[in-house]
Amino acid sequence: MERKVKVAEEEEQEEEEELEEEEEEEEDTEKEEEEEEEKEEKKEEEEENVKEEREDEDEKEDKEDKEEEEEEEERTPLDEYRLECEELKLLIAL
Repeated sequence: MERKVKVAEEEEQEEEEELEEEEEEEEDTEKEEEEEEEKEEKKEEEEENVKEEREDEDEKEDKEDKEEEEEEEERTPLDEYRLECEELKLLIAL
């Protein structure tokens, strides 16, 4: 009789240990999944930031180009002549 009780207790203890191991494995898996999610979110956030920076740079360049075009349109022939002279002076200086 004692032997049956002892065997039953051992089996119960083994089952508890198996359950604990399974729970630990599940917790580890959940933790790994959370870490992966965090990495993915961080990566997506960085990509979004890079994309926004590029868009900002493009907008800035477009604005500068537009301002240059407007300046060129506003130039008089005398302004053009002065610019050409400045360019020639720079070329000669080289």
